[in-house]
Amino acid sequence: MNGLKTTMLLAALTALLMALGLVIGGRAGALVALLVAGGMNFFTYWNADKIVLRLHNAREVDAQTAPQFYRMVEDLAARASLPVPKVYLVESDNPNAFATGRNPENAAVAATTGLLRMLTPEETAAVMAHELGHVRNRDTLVMTMVATIAGAISMLANFGMFFSGGNRPNFLVALLAMLMAPFAAMIVQMAISRTREYGADRAGAEISGDPEALASALEKIAAPAARIPSQAVIRNPAAAQLYIVPTSLSGLFSTHPATEERVAALRAMAGRIGESGQPAPIPAPARRSALDPHRGA
Repeated sequence: MNGLKTTMLLAALTALLMALGLVIGGRAGALVALLVAGGMNFFTYWNADKIVLRLHNAREVDAQTAPQFYRMVEDLAARASLPVPKVYLVESDNPNAFATGRNPENAAVAATTGLLRMLTPEETAAVMAHELGHVRNRDTLVMTMVATIAGAISMLANFGMFFSGGNRPNFLVALLAMLMAPFAAMIVQMAISRTREYGADRAGAEISGDPEALASALEKIAAPAARIPSQAVIRNPAAAQLYIVPTSLSGLFSTHPATEERVAALRAMAGRIGESGQPAPIPAPARRSALDPHRGA
């Protein structure tokens, strides 16, 4: 299913580029746009994760530079039977996290320093388990492609205006400019299922063994994430669908169910786990002490 969605995304980008090329340069413009789209599709498939990480100015960390955080992710990946992803920190007060990459073998997870400051180690582990849930469910390819392609779509109209030769743009170019953002939002909404977050919540709770910690984390970060700006989302609003909770500028690009509903589902899951006594919480090393994002990072 995710492969089909990726193909549809690439086809939509190709069609839009060809339409813009046709409006600006006729058949020759459409042919040039087709060639450009082919190059963009190839580049986006192989490099979308790098584009997303660069958009966030993410900094890769390891067992030497951020030992507690890295080992936490390492432990969780082992519990999820996943390869250890690359681990990144994003300097931002917006408390959030995301996963990216075209498959589990090329995945990366990132958390903001604001999230690490706000949550307990147990809650942080549950959030990172949620992101590994996206990796395990193979959501990350579509999520990453959407963030990159929708951002590219929002820039196409500006290119059209620029390449119109400095003259007053014609009516069709102006109309395309007006429709770009809603069209990009429509692609996001069609490609990203709202049930995706429930699936990652469930997977994260199973991986961490602590649905109550994930519910608590969502409650803590939802309001600050909506209030505190994310510079990456300001630059590309479509990046908001990557995050565990919506941001203040999600707007047209919002793909998240209500946080209250997600918390209720997790608490129901915690109740069932309490009755059965399974699964076990995360290992002790990840719970030993509070995380300091600036210590050794």
